[in-house]
Amino acid sequence: MKRGKNYRNSRESFDRTQEFAIGEAVEILDGFPKLKFDETVDMAVRLGVNPRHADQMVRGTVVLPNGTGKSVKVLVITRGPKEQEAIDAGADMVGADEYLPKIKDGWTDVDVIIATPDMMGELGKLGRILGPRGLMPNPKVGTVTMDITKAVTEAKAGRIEYRVDKAGIVHAPIGKRSFDNAKLTENAESLFRELMRVKPSSVKGTYVRSIFVSGTMTPSIRVDGSSFK
Repeated sequence: MKRGKNYRNSRESFDRTQEFAIGEAVEILDGFPKLKFDETVDMAVRLGVNPRHADQMVRGTVVLPNGTGKSVKVLVITRGPKEQEAIDAGADMVGADEYLPKIKDGWTDVDVIIATPDMMGELGKLGRILGPRGLMPNPKVGTVTMDITKAVTEAKAGRIEYRVDKAGIVHAPIGKRSFDNAKLTENAESLFRELMRVKPSSVKGTYVRSIFVSGTMTPSIRVDGSSFK
């Protein structure tokens, strides 16, 4: 794959074989040429887990202290008194009878769907549409809950969902390149602490095998895991 001049120059501006402290890695990233759009900054953590084993599946959510820099559209699927709670909490869309048929017809113009438990029977029928897009509410990540206020507030504040892929890697956004370095570093540290917190007890040997940070269109920078607070 042929890379552009900016990418090639960025790649040559640092030692790609070296591991940098997270703060240093963010500074290197900040020095790369910026594009016309605000790139997302991603952190990729390769874990020593086998995701095919249920007891080694690493999955959950974490609220980044400085948000993601993205405006999140939240839909709450519920009926009754919880509708007003969702509206008061700041949900962008609320309801069931209006949105369930739209989803059935293929509509998915939303970033997060939160649902009360009583709605999962109807939402479960839409799994083929919502599942592949990562929109199916799940109690394990806090999107199936009776505490609608907390779920909406966290989603709006910068809660991200993480999940290890088949290769044992967690990819997660930690902000935008427009963030100052301290905020990106703090978000990265929050994600790392969360991944350490949920380390499966069945994992033997090295848990965190490698860490990289990158922008949407930049080279990846190798990070020293021992540098995280």
